Amino acid sequence: MSAEGCTLERFLRGEVAARDFPHREHVRMAFELLLRHEFTETAHRYAQALRLITARAGKPQAFNLTLTIAFLALIAERMEGSGHADFAAFAQAHPELFARDVLARWYRPEQLATALARRSFVLPDLQSPRR
Repeated sequence: MSAEGCTLERFLRGEVAARDFPHREHVRMAFELLLRHEFTETAHRYAQALRLITARAGKPQAFNLTLTIAFLALIAERMEGSGHADFAAFAQAHPELFARDVLARWYRPEQLATALARRSFVLPDLQSPRR
């Protein structure tokens, strides 16, 4: 299945093949959920869907709760007050969300790779640079 065929409903049921679910689609699904639900409900639904997808791919260890919550928080923060009701406009306004190392401002790679970070949310270990 192509990324264009990914619907929110299929994502939530975990019916999206991991190999067909690039980072942009992760961000799009988070955006769509955050439009519909408050952050805590989105976090629960989003994490549950990702766990289903990684389990169906035979790689449940690939799920990382810290990455999931940190990315959701970053997306939610960018959405707050942005006025973008469509993903294309939101994505164009926030290209930093598509950089693979966007969380490096707050987390060291070795911290994100820990078993603790995979199963529980861990607070950032780096301070964000001043803007």
